[in-house]
Amino acid sequence: MPLDLKDYLVVGISSRALFDLEEENKIYEEKGLQEYANYQIEHENDILRPGAGFQLVKALLKINSLVSAKRKTEIIIMSRNSADTSLRIFNSIEHYGLDISRAALVGGASISPYLPAFNVDLFLSANESDVQDAINAGIAAGIICTHPEFPIDPHKEIDQIRIAFDGDAVLFSDESERIYQEQGLKAFLEHEKMNARKPLPEGPFAKLLKTLSFLQNEFPKDKVPIRTALVTARNAPAHERVIRTLREWNVRIDEAFFLGGVEKSEVLKAFGAHIFFDDQPIHVDPASRLVPSARVPYKNNGVPDK
Repeated sequence: MPLDLKDYLVVGISSRALFDLEEENKIYEEKGLQEYANYQIEHENDILRPGAGFQLVKALLKINSLVSAKRKTEIIIMSRNSADTSLRIFNSIEHYGLDISRAALVGGASISPYLPAFNVDLFLSANESDVQDAINAGIAAGIICTHPEFPIDPHKEIDQIRIAFDGDAVLFSDESERIYQEQGLKAFLEHEKMNARKPLPEGPFAKLLKTLSFLQNEFPKDKVPIRTALVTARNAPAHERVIRTLREWNVRIDEAFFLGGVEKSEVLKAFGAHIFFDDQPIHVDPASRLVPSARVPYKNNGVPDK
């Protein structure tokens, strides 16, 4: 009987998000595809260093060892690499003992058509156009940020995965964000106060949060392997609508921070986020120097950055 991926939390991740391929990507950008392909084949037995998404993937796979029944998570390599240049990726996966056996290697084509085919709940990539296409198709996706100064320990064990989300344009739609952009803070606060009892429309990560909440509820309260946090620039009185929306969705959010302009980075560091999703570079860039982070683009490039 064929495997039905609808029963899993499915994360699609590019090879460049899982491993440190910045030097290889530089070869591709400066010397072209053939030089990149030659380099990968010549170095296919050289093990790649972990990338920004490595620890998250390792920890998600670990959840499968915590249950005696069937698997809960599935990781799929989704890459623009060809099969011929992918051996280095699979050799590195084997070296680190990652339980990943599935891949979509599209040889330079767009990845987005294959995301629904694999029932992907979350897609992580360093390729902005692939992530933009995924968001436009209604799939939770983030452009993962990499920083050479941020060390990734491949041997570190994570007992509880910590995932942090921004609110507007991530968990929730960009409806309120547009009001802020177009009319300013005062109009935004008035709008949110007036609509405090009206649930916010779902954003690109709403379904993922609901899936994570469902997965959390399958474990005893003292042994839940995933912890979530909302880290938002909202503050009172704009907090009420958020709380009522999460209540309406019947989802579990473990920690919430209404920062009202306070820098997010130190809060994320204190939370110990293994991944943070935000729509704005002004938050993602500094955060990515302290915790793994990914920027969520606006659907159809619809809203300018603050």
